Amino acid sequence: MAKANDESGFIDLVFEELTPKEMISRADSFYQEMNKRRTTRHFSTRDVSRSLIEAAIKTAGTAPSGAHLQPWTFVAISNQELKLKIRQAAEEEERKTYSERMPEAWSEVLAPLGTDAVKEHITDAPWVIVLFRQNKRLRDNGEWGPTYYSQESCGIAAGLFIAAVQNMGLVTLTHTPSPMGFLGEILQRPDHEHAMLLMPVGYPADDAQVPDIDRKSLEDISEFFE
Repeated sequence: MAKANDESGFIDLVFEELTPKEMISRADSFYQEMNKRRTTRHFSTRDVSRSLIEAAIKTAGTAPSGAHLQPWTFVAISNQELKLKIRQAAEEEERKTYSERMPEAWSEVLAPLGTDAVKEHITDAPWVIVLFRQNKRLRDNGEWGPTYYSQESCGIAAGLFIAAVQNMGLVTLTHTPSPMGFLGEILQRPDHEHAMLLMPVGYPADDAQVPDIDRKSLEDISEFFE
């Protein structure tokens, strides 16, 4: 158990060293699980326990953050009426994006993925989680101060959330309806919180499909200097 060693506000690091064999085994096992992860837009309406969503959010909350300010709020919605309201607002914005706002370069890379303005995943999935980024925080003296590296911090937290969902045997996708201001309005979030991602979570539909695409190789995404 970690214990304070003085009055500095620090405690001892709890670290369990593994054998090299166990390290590579864990690393390979985790990679194999994550490599099965796919983004699908086809969700089953099957129920998912709130306890699983809570576990994924708690895992996301272990992410490192700038100055340990933890500038995130995960809003989890299972209420069907509220999900429908979010879907209707999202589709309204997406129709404008696909027909008016989207530059040709963006349309070009989206074409193989088969996306469009219809967002049935919002109402089909049993849970929708909206990640809000906090751009300031309330000081102990009641005054507002800025957060630091909130974009990066929330990005890391989102990655851990996605990994947790995959690890527990569910699926999700990262949806960024643009602009996303309607999410703050519908969910009655304070002005200093800005919607960053909308992530439906659940089981895949029985007929779920995904694009036939490949991931880049290790050589394509890395550079080593030894």
